[in-house]
Amino acid sequence: MFELCDSPSVHVLGTLNPVNAVTAFDPNHLYLSTTLGSATPTVYCPHSCGLSAQIILFDRPSPHKMQYMSLTPISLVLSDKPATFAPAASHQLNKDKDEEREMAAKGRLVEKLKLHTVVHHSPSQKEKLLPTVLAQINCSAELAQLMSRNAYLVRPRQSRSLSVGEKVVESATTLSNYMLDALWHVVTVWIWPVATRVFITALICHRAVAEVVLRVLDWRLRPDSAALKDVSATAQQVDIRLQQFCYWPVQYVTLRKRKDDWESITDRHPDYIRFYNSLWLVANDVIIGIAVGSYIIDNAAWVAWQINTALNDWTIEGLMDMIVWLMDWPAGLKLNNELAEFLGWVLSLQPFLPAIIYFIGFASFAGATMPVAMCSDLLSLLTFHIYCFYTASARIFHWQLTIIMSLFHLFRGKKHNVLRNRIDSCDYDLDQLLLGTILFTLLFFLLPTIMVFYLTFTSARMAIIFLRATQDTLLACLNHFPLFALMLRVKDPRRLPGGICFELKETPFQKQLGDRLDVPPTSYILLKSVPLSLRAMFDQYFQLGHRIRKHYLSLHVVQCLITGRLLPPIHRKSMYSLQYSMLPADRAGIAEVWECLAGEAKVNSYRLNGSVHPNAHSKGSNGFTKGHSKRKSR
Repeated sequence: MFELCDSPSVHVLGTLNPVNAVTAFDPNHLYLSTTLGSATPTVYCPHSCGLSAQIILFDRPSPHKMQYMSLTPISLVLSDKPATFAPAASHQLNKDKDEEREMAAKGRLVEKLKLHTVVHHSPSQKEKLLPTVLAQINCSAELAQLMSRNAYLVRPRQSRSLSVGEKVVESATTLSNYMLDALWHVVTVWIWPVATRVFITALICHRAVAEVVLRVLDWRLRPDSAALKDVSATAQQVDIRLQQFCYWPVQYVTLRKRKDDWESITDRHPDYIRFYNSLWLVANDVIIGIAVGSYIIDNAAWVAWQINTALNDWTIEGLMDMIVWLMDWPAGLKLNNELAEFLGWVLSLQPFLPAIIYFIGFASFAGATMPVAMCSDLLSLLTFHIYCFYTASARIFHWQLTIIMSLFHLFRGKKHNVLRNRIDSCDYDLDQLLLGTILFTLLFFLLPTIMVFYLTFTSARMAIIFLRATQDTLLACLNHFPLFALMLRVKDPRRLPGGICFELKETPFQKQLGDRLDVPPTSYILLKSVPLSLRAMFDQYFQLGHRIRKHYLSLHVVQCLITGRLLPPIHRKSMYSLQYSMLPADRAGIAEVWECLAGEAKVNSYRLNGSVHPNAHSKGSNGFTKGHSKRKSR
């Protein structure tokens, strides 16, 4: 406690409502008094001293309720871990790294601008001591409880012999405690250690299976190729759930260690919020998934019929009708039978669609995120032909546009210098100019037809990308929504500090003091904890929205659409970085988890065997029971 408060001992600052009259002012021992009807104190300081007083009032935070004050907002994510990306899609990942460096540079610039004033302002001694003062305020409630429990040690105690009634009560209590001790001994020596060891062994077996599955999901054929979790949303969701399962035991043991220390230490409060927030999200995910899965299983045939109808109307018949309608344009392309057969390949999946929907319904019992992820993969599979059409039309449009630009330069007597990346003059023969002019005219008149088909398939591709982005955003909400933090924000905002503020307090009782010469001019300031703002709680969502907006609503995307280059979808790592923000970069190994859980089991067994006993009455040197030898147990 002294180390936390940055003080070698406890100091007495003064006396509140002294019994004897105060005759002299002592700055090392202040005398404060309160008036009837008001708890706001006044300081004894004669006007002859020429001093003014400033009293800072605050509501004492309760460490038992995990309330505390902090200069910096509480962090709801693990921001101190390095970002780990797959080797695939290096261009997109480089863009993300450039974006992170740009944001870091902006943050450093903002900090420098805060220090840039007309007159250089160096931190005063009071400003430097503000973190220490807040730490002492956070410890004040627990320190008051400690002093209250040990107050009887400094009082004179009278020793007397027990009466007959007290001896009878003590004998009955001793017999009852003996029977409870025997029962407690059986539980702690035989039942609890065996049950704990069996549970830890089962947990380690599940951890080993999870490690195998995680390695399969992260396996790459080549170092520069994508892993299975980078391609499939279902695999990514399984990876997230298994990593949460691997992290929970370590996180739980870390929170258990918090009970062995002072409650005023606030370092593990963010871990507490992250742990229970993830548990709440998984529990709600499973509850919603059971409801969704039950509905899907009961109505599998109807759901399959609806999906089949939508696929036929939008991706097959609608696409074919659009192409037939475009064929009426001048210089249109002719739709052949092979193209029609390729368009209708999805119909071969129609008999298996009810079984697929039934399987998705059973997968919903693992959580509502599983059917959403599986529907995302199913959407990518069933619209694969649209992706093929988009790729082919984009390639043809890009090649034709590139050839037209080259022939246009030839028509002007220019050429593109690839080495210097510029347009240079060039002398062409008459035959070359004539052939180039003919080809330019031919391709230029064919360009509208190619452009119409390109715009059609590009619009379909953009709609599919929008649907997948919506599904990924829904997955992010189900996996990372700050539900527990929002509950704390409503229930007890002081558990989510976002900073502090000073508010000047009105003192209506000051008029009652009149012209008292022993009360100096006093200002009362209320120190308040500012709760974490909703903007800070949803900061990861704002970053995700900014990332999506910067990727799809940028000049690069517009340039790709105009020139016919393939529109790259946002990388899955960028979309799922929000969902991995509550997980460590390197998960704990099996041996580390075993040592962590086995060590915690030994500590619990030691406590159950006598250190923390529900009926222990022996006192330590500081007046605590054995269970309170270090601090009050929860």
